[in-house]
Amino acid sequence: MSIEKKSFGTLSDGREVTLYTLENKNGLTLETIPYGCRIVRLLTKDRNGVKGDVVLGHNTLEEYLGGNFQGTFVGRYANRIGKATFTLNGKSYQLAKNDGENTLHGGPGGYHQVLWNVDQVQDGDEPSIVFSYVSPDGDEGYPGKLEMTVTYTLTADDGLAMEYRAVSDQETPFNPTNHSFFNLSGDPQKDVLDTSLTIHASHVTEVTDDLIPTGKLLPVAGGPLDFTLGKKLGADMFSEDHLIALCGGFDHNFCVDGTGFRKFAEAWEPESGRVMEVFSDLPGVQLYTFNRAGGLMGKDGNPMRPHTSFCLETQFYPDSVNHKEFPFAFLKPGEQFVSKTVYRFSAK
Repeated sequence: MSIEKKSFGTLSDGREVTLYTLENKNGLTLETIPYGCRIVRLLTKDRNGVKGDVVLGHNTLEEYLGGNFQGTFVGRYANRIGKATFTLNGKSYQLAKNDGENTLHGGPGGYHQVLWNVDQVQDGDEPSIVFSYVSPDGDEGYPGKLEMTVTYTLTADDGLAMEYRAVSDQETPFNPTNHSFFNLSGDPQKDVLDTSLTIHASHVTEVTDDLIPTGKLLPVAGGPLDFTLGKKLGADMFSEDHLIALCGGFDHNFCVDGTGFRKFAEAWEPESGRVMEVFSDLPGVQLYTFNRAGGLMGKDGNPMRPHTSFCLETQFYPDSVNHKEFPFAFLKPGEQFVSKTVYRFSAK
């Protein structure tokens, strides 16, 4: 029902970055910047009607520079590609490495480092903002000029809807996601161990120690990755499971049951009563529990702490470009890519 904008800082080349504030009729409030299409703040009501910020982030533009993924749109390919390479139509493509021998979240110069255009800002019962960017052929090693739009809409039923659209002039991989770090308590220093999470996934991708899929899917039933009936994140976050111990928490791709637009997950924070439901049409979702804070400073002026947030990154499975058995297709020239993810908020 209202839209405001103000300066959030200036890039080294002199371009100004504007902070846009959108609010729907119920008070759900989004603060976003075109640098990486980042979500800076997301204010939702607790069970007592008190608004609180449920995403981690920073107070200044400078803190978002340099490659961190707080709140950002991710591409051209979210998650990891093994050995930073893939083969398409008989040609091998070498990508930039930024995760050991692998590439992560589009590479060091991915879309989280880009100042997007703001094409449209619309007020009303469901305010929205449309960002656009043209990624050139060869960007971070990927083929094809890729024209994209990212639209954020605050829906009447208190959802943050994210619509991704893209078209390329050459065949290319495209795997978009949003990398917001959620803490439903509204307190960025409070850990998320008591947050209950349900994920509608009966399998995860088996991975090597550097988190590259082997191609095999593992059943979760009865194990530490079984969220099908819901449980607290802390219940198995420190399990003796090899990969959980190696990661220091969860950093796993869940293969969501079903196809089409469907409910992926639901999180509930008992102290605030806030609920977040996740819906998407993509096949997978990465659960990450902020296992290493990396010395980042939060909006509260304090250093960020591990396990004070969780990410639910809707996505194609990691390294799908190298696994024909995974549910993924390269984007054909001229073909329209469209995908939608919704984070919907309530309280109980």
